[in-house]
Amino acid sequence: MDFGVVLQTDPPATRVIDLAKRAETYGFSHAWTFDSHLLWEEPYVIYSRILNETHKLVVGPMVTNPATRDWTVTASTFATLNEMYGNRTICGMGRGDSAVRVINGSPVKLADMKESIAVIRGLTNGEEVDYKGAKLRLPWAPDCELPIWVAAYGPKALALTGEVGDGFILQLADPAIVEWSIAAVRSAAEAAGRDPDSITMCVAAPAYVTDGTDAGLAHGRDQCRWFGGMVGNHVADIVARYGDGGAAVPAALTDYIKGRESYDYNEHGRAGNAHTSFVPDEVIDRFCLIGPPEAHVERLDELRALGVDQFALYLQHDDKDGTLRSYGEKVIPQVNTREAAKR
Repeated sequence: MDFGVVLQTDPPATRVIDLAKRAETYGFSHAWTFDSHLLWEEPYVIYSRILNETHKLVVGPMVTNPATRDWTVTASTFATLNEMYGNRTICGMGRGDSAVRVINGSPVKLADMKESIAVIRGLTNGEEVDYKGAKLRLPWAPDCELPIWVAAYGPKALALTGEVGDGFILQLADPAIVEWSIAAVRSAAEAAGRDPDSITMCVAAPAYVTDGTDAGLAHGRDQCRWFGGMVGNHVADIVARYGDGGAAVPAALTDYIKGRESYDYNEHGRAGNAHTSFVPDEVIDRFCLIGPPEAHVERLDELRALGVDQFALYLQHDDKDGTLRSYGEKVIPQVNTREAAKR
């Protein structure tokens, strides 16, 4: 299993760069960031420094969207980074949440996201694409490669992922929902004539390593409760479209937002978010990984058995360094056991 870390680009940028560098030394393969240009600093500028100061680390947004940047600009940015550092970027793509809602926009339609993926991936991979009535290409990027992983929750978005995604991002770690979601993506891939095994499955969720005490668990839950609020924004859209559970969407995903009243994007993705008190402990335990190292290993083994190829841990809490260290020294080596040198 690969491991990624998801960072916010809060100033100072040097701290973000340092965390990414530390992650690589602890065995992480990917450094992802939020992409919300008003709430935090511009991630693509920071990627250049991270790539320059690491060796193999792959970087990209979790997630960007087709609404806030022209698609050709997005493609050119990735292609430039790849030309400079050798195909070490990746693009997580979603319909848009904080980046578009803060400027009073709305998530894009799935048809528009599908078209944007074709244009961005085509341009970045050296192909000619049709865009706004013109045939375009990046003639200076013939050797660039950009995988695009699609973030999805609802049935139609999951189907789109199976049809066009190089990878799938599910932003929660509930095994039951993971199993349902991966099955939907794989089924859509088969229906589209694609090999389901060609799609990389990624689960992204907060991880907080505790000392195994009840007090440590309670603190870890409070540090990760913001995540239930963030996921709730997407779930609210799903409930508006499909209803609150049933055949279309598992009740395990939708039931918990019944107490949701409002959300302040000024506190988006932050521990202590005052608008996430509606999220119960039971949901935090299902959606996140909280506990001593052995509890993390147990959940990760379960996720891997369900077909998860990468776990990307959100690092928005008060023990960033400790979590990276615990994963590097106690979790990753247990999940990815090395083969013996001699038999």
